[in-house]
Amino acid sequence: MKIAFATNDSVHINAHFGWAKQLEVYEVSTEGYEFVNTLTFDGDLKEDGNEDKLVPKLEALSDCTIVYVSAIGGSAAARLIRKKVTPVKARSEEDLITDILNKLVQTLKGNPPPWLRKALQQKEKTFEDFEEE
Repeated sequence: MKIAFATNDSVHINAHFGWAKQLEVYEVSTEGYEFVNTLTFDGDLKEDGNEDKLVPKLEALSDCTIVYVSAIGGSAAARLIRKKVTPVKARSEEDLITDILNKLVQTLKGNPPPWLRKALQQKEKTFEDFEEE
């Protein structure tokens, strides 16, 4: 599964989703994790109320399962959830991306909590699944 992190320094989860100029994307499995790429965004990202600034981020994250952020607005969180991407707020801006990645790998090897199982199942649905519903 792909996991994204809103970050200002590529080390900590220390960026507000709407204001983040970069999102680090990793592939995570029971075998470990691997860096995929850095998504970068330009423009006036701090302009509150400008929902258009979210469109490129929402599209770029469409294949991710989870995005970790230091903060996120309600409408942005709702839009992510509609795209089957689960937003997760970090406990603090000191949280290390590598710590979260290591915990995710261990969690996937064991018994993932219900929210993670649900997020994984949503991403596993195929076009045929939607045709049947």
